[in-house]
Amino acid sequence: MRKNSTKSAFTLIEMAVVLFIISLLLLIVIPNVSNQKKHAGSISDEALKTELTTQRQLYLSDNPEATSVSLEELQAANYLTASQVKQIREHKLDEG
Repeated sequence: MRKNSTKSAFTLIEMAVVLFIISLLLLIVIPNVSNQKKHAGSISDEALKTELTTQRQLYLSDNPEATSVSLEELQAANYLTASQVKQIREHKLDEG
């Protein structure tokens, strides 16, 4: 005769329900993370654009004979760092 052993374990239906709940949570979380990343990128771009505008105004104020200034001139005069100039070019934030 066989003894009936009672082992506690998940049934296939319980596992399917758990996987379904996890997949629903992922469907909710992943798009939100993606949107937050895009939003953070746009805020960063705006901050860099403001920095560029401010540094241009400061350069033109310090050099009244100049009527315009390029990114290279701002970098050479230490108004912008090389990494800022690189980011400005990558994100095409230099409107002139």
